[in-house]
Amino acid sequence: MVENRLRLRQPDLTVVVERVHKTHNFSAILRSCDAVGVFRAHAVPPEGGLPVASGTAQGAQKWVKVVRHRDTPTAFRQLRGSGFELLAADLNDSARDFREIDYTRPVAVVLGTEKFGVSDQARDLVDGCIKIPMQGMVESLNVSVAAALILFEAQRQRLQAGMYERSRLDPADFERTRFEWLHPKVAAYCRDKGLAYPKLDDEGEIAETLKGTAANPW
Repeated sequence: MVENRLRLRQPDLTVVVERVHKTHNFSAILRSCDAVGVFRAHAVPPEGGLPVASGTAQGAQKWVKVVRHRDTPTAFRQLRGSGFELLAADLNDSARDFREIDYTRPVAVVLGTEKFGVSDQARDLVDGCIKIPMQGMVESLNVSVAAALILFEAQRQRLQAGMYERSRLDPADFERTRFEWLHPKVAAYCRDKGLAYPKLDDEGEIAETLKGTAANPW
């Protein structure tokens, strides 16, 4: 089960959550990320940090890595250096219908604060903007709802393109994440002690003693 789900992860589809301060919204975004197979999410936290509400996330925080950045330019620079196109969910006049985008390319969807959307700085730095057409009196959707709509459109396109039919993760990322998903406590112990993860057998069980220990410490 774990290995099968891990093989569906998409290393070139992600979100950047910029200064979203409501915990339940961030948690709901992570839940949608998990649902469509996002491998890593990115966040520029507001002041005070950004805790995850376990009830809203439904455990998604265990399955989606969150990379935190000190500011928006740093996050964008890292993602652009990895080949991502940066698209901000925004209501400006030049924004394109989100369904017109090709999400089979490496794409990072930038999502802003609940009240004001993405920052002016983010808007100036992204490659383009997308919007969700609406016919009602309310101009915008909740940020987590908007994220879900965009991500599931990306999933639809990627399913049609066959991008979920084989693992697209780097083998080292796959093995490291497989260990962390199957043995989170041991993984935390290894990180704390600066130890390499022990090898796993074909069934996902730990197959060797940690180096520098007389016996397995778990």
